[in-house]
Amino acid sequence: MIKTFLITLSFSIFLHASQQIILVVAEDFQTPKAQMICYENGKKIFEKIAVNLGKNGLGWGLGIHMLEQKKAEPLKYEGDKKAPAGIFKLGTGFGYARNKKLKIPYTFTSENLICVDDSNSDLYNKIIFMPKKNKPISFETMKRKDDQYKLGVEVLHNFTATPQRGSCIFLHVEKGKDVGTAGCTSMKYEKLSDIVEWLDQEKNPILIQIPKRSSQEVIKLYPELKNSELLH
Repeated sequence: MIKTFLITLSFSIFLHASQQIILVVAEDFQTPKAQMICYENGKKIFEKIAVNLGKNGLGWGLGIHMLEQKKAEPLKYEGDKKAPAGIFKLGTGFGYARNKKLKIPYTFTSENLICVDDSNSDLYNKIIFMPKKNKPISFETMKRKDDQYKLGVEVLHNFTATPQRGSCIFLHVEKGKDVGTAGCTSMKYEKLSDIVEWLDQEKNPILIQIPKRSSQEVIKLYPELKNSELLH
C-alpha cells in the first residue's frame, strides 16, 4: 500500500511539475481550428495564436495523463487526419537550419531523416535516419519541399508506439491560413519560431490540447491555468 501511494504521489508531482505549458483549446472534436496560449509558471508568455488542427478535428490520444473520455468521443488512430487530444510531453526540436542553438534538443533535418508511420515496424513512431537495410515500408520524409517542417517540435503522443494509434505528431509550420493538417498542430512560422526559442527542456514543457468541454478538468489538474481565457 505504501509503495503504491509513493508511486502515485511521484507521478502526480511529475505531472504537475511543468513550468512551461502550451495550451490549445478547440470548440469541439470536429473543428480543424483552435486557439493557443503559452504559459510559464501560470503567466501568459505570448498573445493568443490561431492554430490549425487535423483536417478532421481531434481524437483522444495517448499522453502522460488520461483525461475523461466519453463513450461517443473519437480516439486518435493512424491516418485518421485527427490531431491528438490530451496532455503530452514535448520532445526534440527540428528544422532546416544546420546549427540552431535552443534550450531543447535539436535535430537538423537532412535529406535522409524520416519518421516511421508503419505500425508493423519496430521503429513505428520514431524519427530516425534511413537505415541502409530493412527499410520501413511506410515513412514520412522530414525534409519537405513545402517547408512545413522548416521548423518544428516533436509532440510525444503515443510514446509507447501502440500499433495504429497514430505517429509523427508535431508542432510545425502551417501550409496556409485555415488549412487543416494530417494530424499535427500548425501555425505561422514567425509564431512557431517564438515558441521554439522559448521552450526549455529543464522546465518540462508540455502540450495540453483539448476540446473546450475538458476545461474544468484541466483547471483541476493545473490550477495555475484557472484564469486562462481559453478555458472559460
